Amino acid sequence: MTTVLAVKNLTKSYGSIEAVKGISFDIEAGEIFALIGPNGAGKSTTLRIVATVLSPTTGEIKIGEHDLSQESERVREIISYLPEEAGAYKNLKGIEYLVFMADLHASNRQLRDQYVRKAEEVCGLGNRLNDKVKTYSKGMTRKLLLARTVMTTPKLAILDEPTSGLDVLNAFEIRSTIKDLAKAGMAVLLSSHNMLEIEFLSDRVGIINKGKIHEMGTAKDLKKKYNANNLEEVFAKVAAR
Repeated sequence: MTTVLAVKNLTKSYGSIEAVKGISFDIEAGEIFALIGPNGAGKSTTLRIVATVLSPTTGEIKIGEHDLSQESERVREIISYLPEEAGAYKNLKGIEYLVFMADLHASNRQLRDQYVRKAEEVCGLGNRLNDKVKTYSKGMTRKLLLARTVMTTPKLAILDEPTSGLDVLNAFEIRSTIKDLAKAGMAVLLSSHNMLEIEFLSDRVGIINKGKIHEMGTAKDLKKKYNANNLEEVFAKVAAR
């Protein structure tokens, strides 16, 4: 397997507060790696650093052969990031939004059209793409945003709470889409508070608390290690340390 993301001894400090304390993990092509933990554990900070939104204090991050600190512009060309609080331009039609976002990434019209076709396929909104985003439900908007995130077929997709606040059917559709993207070779760094979602999606899980990764492995192996019926029980036991 090809290593897409390698994080080594990553730290992030805000003055005297150390939010991330020397964590290391990697993700292979086609793998979904879930980084989970309580609020304030350091997971969103880690995702933002990998997404080049924040700068690390120390440590090394490589996306493929590219060093994030030295080649951030090149890294941005091969990753994509969907934050939990992301939104779309409400006064644009769905298709206008996708074209606008594709134009930001494409070097020519042919490539732009390719990205838009990919996004149309992923979101599955059909004729509703001709309606303004302000008429969309939360589930429809999230599908549009996920499509925007993966339209360029990034080597690494960073997804923070991809189904937050969605109903069961919309959440299931988005999870299935993420699974399909990974099967096609995309690496995914995922964070979610929904442990059922993590069990369904992830190949491996890292549990972070107080800035450190305390456990890492498959959901099955972690449940066995902690004699737990589900990942929620594992999470609770690790977080209580």
